[in-house]
Order: sequence, then structure tokens, then C-alpha cells
Amino acid sequence: MGKNQADQEPHVSGQANKPISQPPHALPHPVVTQELRANAEDGLNEQEAKSRLDEYGRNELDDGPGVQPVKILVRQVANAMMLVLIMAMAVSFGISSYIEGGVIAAVIILNIIVGFFQEFNAEKTMDSLRSLSSPTAVAVRGGNTITIPTAEIVPGDIVELKTGDTVPADIRLVEAMNFETDEALLTGESLPVGKETETTFDADIGAGDRLNVAFSSSTVTKGRARGVVFATGMKTEIGTIAAALRATGKRTRPVKRKPDGSAKPHRYAQAWGLTAGDFVGTFLGVNVGTPLQRKLSKLAILLFGVAVVCAIIVLAANRFSNDKEVIIYAVATGLSMIPACLIVVLTITMAAGTKRMVQRHVIVRRLDSLEALGAVTDICSDKTGTLTQGKMVAKRAWIPCVGTYAVGTSNDPVDPTQGDLTHTEEPPTAIQVESENKDEKGGVSYKELLEDNAPLKDYLNVASLANLAHVHKSEDGWKARGDPTEIAIQVFVSRFNWNRERLTKEESWSQVAEFPFDSDVKKMSVIFANKTTSTNMVFSKGAVERIIGSCNLVRLEKGAELTEMTEEFRSTILQNMEALAAQGLRVLALASKEYKGATGGDDSSYDRAAIESDLTFQGLIGLYDPPRVESAGAVKQCHQAGITVHMLTGDHPGTAKAIAAQVGIIPARDEAVAKDVADAMVTTASAFDKLSDDDIDKLPVLPLVIARCSPNTKVRMIEALHRRKCFAAMTGDGVNDSPSLKRADVGIAMGQAGSDVAKDASDIVLTDDNFASILNAIEEGRRMFDNIQKFVLHLLAENIAQACTLLIGLAFKDSSSQSVFPLAPVEILWVIMITSGMPDMGLGVEIAAPDIMARPPQSLKKGIFTLEIVVDILVYGVWMACLCLASFSVVMFGFGDGNLGSGCNSRYSEECDTVFRARATTFVCLTWFALFLAWEMVNMRRSFFRMQPKSKRYFTQWMYDVWRNQFLFWAVIAGFVTIFPTLYIPVINHVVFKHTGISWEWGIIVVEAILFFGGVESWKWAKRVYFRRNAKKTGQADLEAMVFSRYLNSDSVSSEGEGQVDEKKVG
Repeated sequence: MGKNQADQEPHVSGQANKPISQPPHALPHPVVTQELRANAEDGLNEQEAKSRLDEYGRNELDDGPGVQPVKILVRQVANAMMLVLIMAMAVSFGISSYIEGGVIAAVIILNIIVGFFQEFNAEKTMDSLRSLSSPTAVAVRGGNTITIPTAEIVPGDIVELKTGDTVPADIRLVEAMNFETDEALLTGESLPVGKETETTFDADIGAGDRLNVAFSSSTVTKGRARGVVFATGMKTEIGTIAAALRATGKRTRPVKRKPDGSAKPHRYAQAWGLTAGDFVGTFLGVNVGTPLQRKLSKLAILLFGVAVVCAIIVLAANRFSNDKEVIIYAVATGLSMIPACLIVVLTITMAAGTKRMVQRHVIVRRLDSLEALGAVTDICSDKTGTLTQGKMVAKRAWIPCVGTYAVGTSNDPVDPTQGDLTHTEEPPTAIQVESENKDEKGGVSYKELLEDNAPLKDYLNVASLANLAHVHKSEDGWKARGDPTEIAIQVFVSRFNWNRERLTKEESWSQVAEFPFDSDVKKMSVIFANKTTSTNMVFSKGAVERIIGSCNLVRLEKGAELTEMTEEFRSTILQNMEALAAQGLRVLALASKEYKGATGGDDSSYDRAAIESDLTFQGLIGLYDPPRVESAGAVKQCHQAGITVHMLTGDHPGTAKAIAAQVGIIPARDEAVAKDVADAMVTTASAFDKLSDDDIDKLPVLPLVIARCSPNTKVRMIEALHRRKCFAAMTGDGVNDSPSLKRADVGIAMGQAGSDVAKDASDIVLTDDNFASILNAIEEGRRMFDNIQKFVLHLLAENIAQACTLLIGLAFKDSSSQSVFPLAPVEILWVIMITSGMPDMGLGVEIAAPDIMARPPQSLKKGIFTLEIVVDILVYGVWMACLCLASFSVVMFGFGDGNLGSGCNSRYSEECDTVFRARATTFVCLTWFALFLAWEMVNMRRSFFRMQPKSKRYFTQWMYDVWRNQFLFWAVIAGFVTIFPTLYIPVINHVVFKHTGISWEWGIIVVEAILFFGGVESWKWAKRVYFRRNAKKTGQADLEAMVFSRYLNSDSVSSEGEGQVDEKKVG
């Protein structure tokens, strides 16, 4: 909430943040605009907007205290892992083991402090990211239409609204066309409310009757509008009831009652039991957080059970002696199996990952999607603005009786004065497009082209008026706002000085009705009245097939009468459309007719089907939307990562195929594609939708390109991919895309062009609407998944090593038949404290491995505990334990006399000197191994000394890799350095750690370290050999080739069924 939002006198309902002469709904909109010091044409400039943001504060509701340090601190103490440590501390103090109890208390305090600060920073990061993923608004600033966060909207902003948008603030409408909003949240009225602009209302009228105002948080259900913001934040109508909206749900389970409201006693017991179960589940972490967090919480509980078993084994090996040293050793052995920092490190890793994603133009709305991104096998992407630049330019216009007009190269797509106009009488089918420069030779003046050219004027009328875009010249150049397609067409007509604004102000055209573009009918139409001729005209544009299906007349020769459109001429139109589409142009058709029906009333009173029938065909227009420079590379990277890319677009098949070929979505080797595969590879929505689910499942492959795509087609495509066991990501921007976004495993909304409804349904939002950003998100998802595997592997391998060392070490018996511990309890706790938390946090922020996008997608079914990870945990853990036990044995029995003395678990004596030296050697070995293992886990397969395979630094590259992750570097160095004080400071070494300073034993430690690296490196080498051979055997060595193999290999296609597709997990 802004600083001035709540610290002033009580706010009057319907007034502006800074009150004006009357509430805006009681004033004409020009007066409101004037009193708010707004500019209805160009909006506020950036400096003024910033000034008002400072004055009025952010456009946010007061939704509570945000990050709460006290709650975070309580979470550090009140969790299952910390409870185990507290119990261990209590046991230590209870048996008078004050040193061990004090060390455990230090571990608890350190965990709380580190956990608090790290989680506090993570919460702040997530809180800032939540604001990034909040709804956005389309505002006019400095003459440009830009998308900004809703929180940055200020009084005086000019805001544009369309179907699916969430109204960002209280807005006095200036323009409205067929505009309705859902105000149920505010008024309780279930039906959408139609809005108007010219009527004013009494100052004290209720909010539900202010029909010239769009209220904050309401949803646009129909039409479009522009308006000026007068109230933001807590000064909006919804702000006055914000407290009710912030009501939190009950934390107790409801009692099941009979229809009369009564309930039997066992129902109360049931509700209390369920509530208690919820509390315990939340406390243990098994019913809160993401699926991975819940899974790791369950793992922690399982390890707690294992810890109890380990403690019992220690007691049993010593005949359940009540000796306090045995008891505390049992406690320490149990603690060695508890991954106290596991969930904290996971939370920090996820927070750091989401922050990193923002830098790569991806906003994560649901943390669950972080785990899903690395498993994506198929991406279903839109074309316009995602794979292409979304900066359309009209390049060709064909009028049947006149010929083809072309536009030359322009450096500014919204400047109609750039680019020469040329004309030829030939249709597109007869024109050979050799080079763009050819069009620029011999440009013709638009006045010459318009002279005695009624068909061109009729064509321009449709292009200009069946168009909602606004193109105008301001002080600092040409500006445009609106849909990119309509802007391109409006710029084209502006080249002829046929701009919509001029026609409506100077040529006596006025709009009567509007029928917005609908993804089902694929047309947009308007009715305009011409006051000069006293006629009404219908102007319509849309998909070529739909428009010519609604046309029955056409002018074939200049000056001739209209003639009946024949099927033969419809075929001619389609051939010309194909010719334009083959050039990569998006082709639309234009048509018109005189409207002789009654006008007036709401747009819904018109019969749209009748209005859009019996039209006169005027011509085609071809728009070029060049592919983004990075799209081809991103698609290639997807294929290298084993991900199939599908293009689902509303464009014509020819246009879609041309762009798909340019960016590499479809194979370039057409001659190698079997006919049945070629037919399935590029198809139309109408053909795809006619197929039953069984028919789709029998297809040799799923389409790579679906043209003329409808929202329902997207849903069916997702379902088809799911039936083939694929894991799909789907992009969407419109209201109708919400079902497919929700059905997809990862729903991806567009941050700039997307509606708020689509964003609400999505898992992630692309801030730059760029296909390459999807690849960034997948790479980040894989990196996080990798890093989680790394620190879990490190943590559990260390636990295995400690447990094996401590349990097998029970076999060392002294003269009194009591076990002599190879590690003292304090040593165990020290290793836990020094070698797990900080190094694991360092692994959590490790950069992506060089080959991360050359691997197949991960399997969420297996999760992080793949067979490789489980075997690695056992191998590394057992190898470390063997080396630790070997170091103890070599010092004790190899170089020592083998005398285990008596009472060496509790005090130092000359008799126990060898035991204390052996114990110190084992302690240093285990600490070093745990720290070095963290460095080895930076890459789980590549050699520590050769993590960057393309590096020319053959002998020194490992130094750069170690230094690169400085968090991990200093965590390891800190653990390395802290060993020496524990060894050589008197009292601390003998009394606390139960070991002594060592000398010649360092030679054993160095040899053991070399053996440790040798064993780990040998295991990694064996893994690399195995996976290389396995990849060659299964044909997965080249993932890119595997993606296209089904399309290019006609022999295998015919026999490839659903099972084969399932096995490869690509669509």
C-alpha cells in the first residue's frame, strides 16, 4: 500500500485519490480527464507517472504484513528435525554429558541462525517475485502502449481494456465498445454489467449503478474500452472491502452435521482427530509445500526411524549398558542419520532458482512447476509474437480487379512514410519474388494509385475501419497502439492517408456496432454509418477460408459490375493465398456490404451470422512477421535436449509451414518423409478435430504444426500427448486458452500479450513473450533438479558413511569388552555441523552442467531418487566408511600396538594415546572426505579435474571450477581450516573431542585422500563408459536425431505404434 493511501481523511466512495470537483461518475469524461491533469491521447509521460507513483503510492491493497520474521524464527524451532536435536540435547544433559549437550545446543543455535537468515532472504525473494507475477495492465505512456505491473498504475493513467483483462484500478471510461464487466466480487451481481461512456449519474448513486466506471479487480467479459484512472490502491471501491477479502480460512476441520444441524459425539472426535492429524502433518512437513518438499519431509521421517534403529544397535552391541558414554554415542549415531538441513537447503535452492529465472525473463507463479520443467518432453507453442517478433508489416495487398500492391523495406514498422509503394496488375500467383530490393525500385505516389481507383478505396475502407488500432504522429515520431496485426494494417492504409482517425473525423464515418474477433468464427466485423451518403456499411476481415465462405459477390474488372462469386474463383483466391503464404506471409481477407437493417440498441441485438453473410470480396492482405533471431537456435537446442516442438497457430497452413521450416520445427529433408507422416506432420485444426481420440492415437506421429488452431484443438493436443505418456508445456495468451493452460503439465502465459485470465491459469509467465525464454525456463528447471540431486546425494552419502563407520566400529572392543568408538560423539556432531549445511547450500546454487541440455528429459515418476542416485549414495557412503575404518585400523593396528586400553571413550591417558591418535586420524579423514565429496558432486558424472570438456586448460581447469562457486569454495575451506583448532588446542582436543594432536598420521590422511579421489574418479569413469554404451545401444546418443527419426525413417514409421512413442517419450 502506498504511503498516502490510508493516512488521510476518510475516503468518499467513488471519489479520486485526490478529490476532484465531483465524483468521476457524475462528470463528463473530458472534465474528469482535465481535472486529473491527464492526456487522453498520449497518456502521462514517464517522469509524471513516476512523480504520481511517489505521491499516491503503489496500486496495491493492504494485504497484510508480508514477510514476518517472528513466524520464520518459530518455523526454525518448531519442526520435526529440530525437535530431534532438542531431544538429543535433553538426553545429553539428562545423563550429565554437559559437553556433548553443549555441542548439540551449539548445533541447534547455529542451525536456527543460519536457517533464519537464509529463509528470511528466501521469503523476501519470493515476496518480490509474487509482485512480479501479479496482473499487468496496458497503459498509454508518452504516446506508446506499454504493459506495466498493475501496482505501478497511477491516477491519470490512460488504460486500455479488452476481454479477459482484470481491471487494474477504478477507471472512468472514455471509450467503450460492446463492453461488459463481471462485478460479482464487488456487488454480488452474477450477470455481467454493460458499460457506457457518455451518461453521467448522481454523485451519491450506488457503486452497482455507476455504468460509466470500470471497478478495480472486476473482469472484462466482453468488448474493449479505454479510460482514465481516478482511484488506486485502498482508495478504490474494492479497497473499502479489502478486509473482508483478506479473511483467512479456518484451521480446524468442520464437524459433519445432520440436516437439522445436530451431530453425534463421534463426529466431534472425528473432526478433532483430523485437525490434530493436519497439525502433525504440517509440523512434520508432509502435507505442505511442493510435492518434492513433501517427499523429502517423508524421507526425513524415514531416516528418523533408521536413526532410532541405529541407536538401538549401539546399545545392543554394548549389552544395553547404562554407561553414559555408550548412551551419548548411541544418540550421536542416531543424529548422524538425520539430515537436519535438508528442507532448508531445498527452500533456499528453489528461491534462488526463481530469482535467477526472473533474470532470464521467466516468472514462476507456482513452485510445483519448478519440479515439472525439467521433465518437459513436448512444447506446444504459438507462432505470433512467440516464435516470431510480433512486429508485423503489411507487405502485399491483392485486389482482384486491380492487381497487387507491395511495400518496400522499412526500418520502422509503424512509420507509414517509410518504404516505397509499388503496383503490378499481376496476381500473387504470377509474381516471382526474387528479392526484397526489387520492390523498392520505382516507388509510386499514393495519390497516383488512388486516382480513379474506386476498388482500392473500397478495399482501404475495410482495412481502415474494420480495425481497432490507432496510429498517429506525435512530437517524437510515429506511435501506434493496439493489436500487432491491426497496427500493421492500419500503417498500410496510412500510407494512402486512409487512416481510421481521419475517416472518422473528416470523412463522416461513425461506428454503429462492433463484433470482435472470435476464435471460433475467425472474423471481426463492424458496422459504420456514412453521414454523407446516409448508408450503413458492414466491414469484415478475418481468415481467408471463413471470409470467402461468407462472400457471394466480387468485382473481377475495374469499372465493371459486381458478379456472382463462383467456386472456380474461390479456388483462385485460395491459390493466391497459398502464393502469399509460401512467402511466410500471414494472409487475411477483407470484405464488405451495404447494411440495410435497423441500427441502434446493444450489439447483442444484432444477428451476427446474418450481418457477416452475403458479403462482397474486396481482396487479400499479406503480413510478414519475421521469426525472432533466436528462435531457430532455441528450437535446435530443444531437439538436442530431446524435446519436440509443436507449433499451434491460427495462421494459414502455408504460412505456418513456411515459418516452421525457417525455425527448424519441421525437418528440412522433405524427400525423406513418408507420405502418411508428411500428412500427419502439418495439418489443420479442422482435420485434427474431425479425428476421434482412437484415430489420433493411431497416427504414426502427432502433428508438428497445426494451423487454424482453435482453443479446443489445443486441449485435444494436450490430451493426445498425455495418452502417449508425454509431459507437455503449452503456451497461451487469450481467455479461451485457459483450459489448455490448466490441462498442460506446465502452462505458460505471455506477459506482454497475454490476458490476466490466461496468466491466472498458468504456471509460469514469460515477460518477453519469447520462445527462447521457454528454453531458459526448462534449462533452469533441469539445473535446479540437478542441484537438488547433488546436495541430497552428498547429504545421504555422508550419512551412510557416518552410520557405517560408527556401527562397524562397534566391533573394536577394549579389555572390558566395551566398544571403543572410532569417532567420539562430539566429533560426529562437529562433522554434521561443518560438512553438511553450508556446502549443500553451495551445491544448491551451482551453475548448470555443460551437457544439461544434451540429456533426455527427466522422469518425474522416478523423481530425484533415480537408480543412479541410489547406487551413488551407497557407493560413495560405503567407500568413505571403508577408508575411515581403514585409517583407524592402520594407526591402531598397523603402526600401533593394537592396545585399545580401557575407558578410552571418556578420558585421555598414556594407555589411550594410540586410540586418541587413531580417532583424530579418522575424524580428519571423514571431514575431508565429506568436504571433497561436495566438490566432486559439482558434476555427478564428469571428472572433478575435467568438468568443462571443451576447455583447453587440461591441468588447471579444476582450479577455475572450484573458484567459480565461491559460496561452496569458502564453505569447504572453512570446514578444512576448523579442523586444526580442534586437534591442537589443549583441553578442547582431549576433553571435548576425545582425540589428540597428530603428526606422522598426516601421511596416512594424504594417502587416504588420494585413495578417496581415486575411488570416486574410477566410479565416475565407469559410469561414463556405461552410459555411453547404453546410449549407443538404445539409439539415444543423438537426441536431436532421435526427435526427428520417426519423421524421416519411413520404414520404421509404419510399424511404430503408440508403445514406441511412449518409450521415447517424445510427441
